[in-house]
Amino acid sequence: MPLTNSRSAYGSVTKTFHWLIALFIIANLPLGLIANEMADAIRDPATQTDDAFISNTALLFSLHKTIGIAIFFVALVRILWAISQPKPALLNGDKPLEAYAAETVHWLLYGSLVIVPLSGWIHHAAVSGYAPIWWPFGQNLPFVPKDETVAHTFAGLHHLSKNVLIAALLLHVAGALKHHVIDKDATLRRMLPGHLSAVPTDRQPRHALPFAAATLIWALVLGGGTVQALMAPEQTTETAVSADATAETKPEAAPMAENGWRVTDGTLDITIRQMGSDTQGQFADWSADIVYDPETGTGQVDVTVTISSLTLGSVTDQAMGSDYFDASNHPKAEFSAEITKSDKSHLAKGTLTIKSRSTPIELPFSLRIDGDTAKAAGSVTVDRRNFGIGAENEENVGATVDIGFDLTATRG
Repeated sequence: MPLTNSRSAYGSVTKTFHWLIALFIIANLPLGLIANEMADAIRDPATQTDDAFISNTALLFSLHKTIGIAIFFVALVRILWAISQPKPALLNGDKPLEAYAAETVHWLLYGSLVIVPLSGWIHHAAVSGYAPIWWPFGQNLPFVPKDETVAHTFAGLHHLSKNVLIAALLLHVAGALKHHVIDKDATLRRMLPGHLSAVPTDRQPRHALPFAAATLIWALVLGGGTVQALMAPEQTTETAVSADATAETKPEAAPMAENGWRVTDGTLDITIRQMGSDTQGQFADWSADIVYDPETGTGQVDVTVTISSLTLGSVTDQAMGSDYFDASNHPKAEFSAEITKSDKSHLAKGTLTIKSRSTPIELPFSLRIDGDTAKAAGSVTVDRRNFGIGAENEENVGATVDIGFDLTATRG
């Protein structure tokens, strides 16, 4: 069988690309649908899921994403090959409406093979907390930031373009079966293994109209999907956040003691190891009562954190569940510590309480005071298992969690 196409037959390279991509799609569509159903079950508080269920969900997502990237690259090569080859003429060119419809579906399929996996890949690169792609270069993309708006937009585009792919695929299969069963021509058979050529009709439709129709459909889908995604309400991603920072939302606090400090700006973040990759999250609602004497280098700090204000990439909902933070039953975390000063740094030595479990913590931090303004930053590593968060094993989530803060405070 010849490698290249002719006017009446497909070559072996084109057939290999066709059936390889078909096999990938047949495997990958159910994987994605099943993984999404399992993810919905994990996010549903009424559904009981264990660590094994979460692990299996992540496995299916990783497999789905990896196959999707394979489809993307194979499709690019296939399209380049198709451009370099003559396309066998249609056997039904004397039926213009049917021929135009078939060509339009072909162009929709070509677009789907690129847009569906690429939109999914961009969504994956824009979000943190994910099941990883099993490619060494797959987790990030150039010029794609970790941004919830970008992730939200391309998640929507991935969903819409997937629907276009399914519709085009069903039409493509239906057309092939019609040729084979009703028309009884060689349209389907000449794409099967082996060499089979068929005599095309003298009349052949021009390709500009189907291409234009497919382009218009894609423009409507992508444009409408982008507008819909951008206009949809989103969860806030702001991270600044002392509960005392905004007078508009909080009543004015009573004057503090001479050595009392009020947080005016800052971030409180955590970093976990999720599926082999670092995932960073931030708490949007926390407050700190600080008393500190610069002359003695001693003081006291009491921090209260609203657990439900955490954003942790794509696993935020999962983190709120009963197996992890159990935010509905344990809405607050607290850290109470004494502040001491050494030659090089400061230390907050006290107790961290999460889910009613307390653990001693020593948090080193840097402090710079300029007049009545202080800037402090520090970090500490804790073991989540001490607080009953997650499973004992580290199959899905690493045991260690890095907690970091960076704040600005003014003397009361």
